[in-house]
Parts: sequence; structure tokens; C-alpha cells
Amino acid sequence: MRHNKAINHLGRQSGHRKAMLSNMACSLILNKRIETTVAKAKALRTYVEPLITKSKDDSTHSRRVVFSYLKQKEAVTELFRVIAPKISDRPGGYTRILKTGFRQGDGADMALIELVDFNEAALASTVKKETKKASTRRAGKKAAPKAAEAPKAEAPKAEEPAAEAPAAE
Repeated sequence: MRHNKAINHLGRQSGHRKAMLSNMACSLILNKRIETTVAKAKALRTYVEPLITKSKDDSTHSRRVVFSYLKQKEAVTELFRVIAPKISDRPGGYTRILKTGFRQGDGADMALIELVDFNEAALASTVKKETKKASTRRAGKKAAPKAAEAPKAEAPKAEEPAAEAPAAE
């Protein structure tokens, strides 16, 4: 039975599991999205979200605590300089797990884990939806009077060559 077994051991011993999660968290922070198995993605979410919450408070203590988990200076600076300001108003839920299918070799259930505020495709689709809402049917009515005004502007130009022609004779 698995009573009181809170974490998924992922078939690894403690040191290997911690190193793997640290490396995956650094990759997620630096690349903003990684592809892995669903079980590892769920374990990574519970590992990285408290670190992102800690990064909201940019103090020496929080930097040292986060560095003790990540062990990569570049990932810590990226987390505190780029990610933390962007997620400062979000109360939680910094990552998103999207299932992508099954791995070809062993049939493992694969997923894409990404930082929510850094998905350019999703952000671009929300912007496109807003621009589509801005266009209404009235825009077609505004275009019709402009088309009617264009021939009126051309009509005086057509009369000028006709007036010059009799003067040439």
C-alpha cells in the first residue's frame, strides 16, 4: 500500500531524483518549455513552483535558497530578472502541462511543460481574438461611402480635358 507516500520516486534514488529535477527545472527556466514524460512533468511542477514563488521576493536569502535547489547561476539570474517581474501579480499556477501523445520507443505518455506567461503562441492567439472582435459589420458601411466619393473626385478631372479640346480647334 502507498499510505502517506506523498512524492513520486520516479524509479530513482534520492540523489539521482534531486539532480534530475534540478536539471529539468534549470532547463525549464532557461528555455521556458521542455518536453518530458507526464510523471516527470508533474513532479517538476511541484519542484519548480515554490521556487518561482520564492523569486518574487528578490532578497539575498531567497536567492541563496533558490540557488541551493537549482545549482546554476544562469538559471537563478534568469528566474529573478526575467521571470519574477512577469509573474509578480499571479498568485500561483506558473506552469502548464500539455499532453502530447506517446513516445515512439517505449510508449511512455509524453507531455510539454511550459511557463504560462511565456507562451508566445497562446499570447498571440489572444491578441488575434481581440483584433477580430474590434472589427464589426459597420466597417463595411464606412467603406461604401468612400467608394462613392472616389468617382465624384474623378468627375471634374474628366471635364477638364473636354474643355481644353474645343479651345485647341
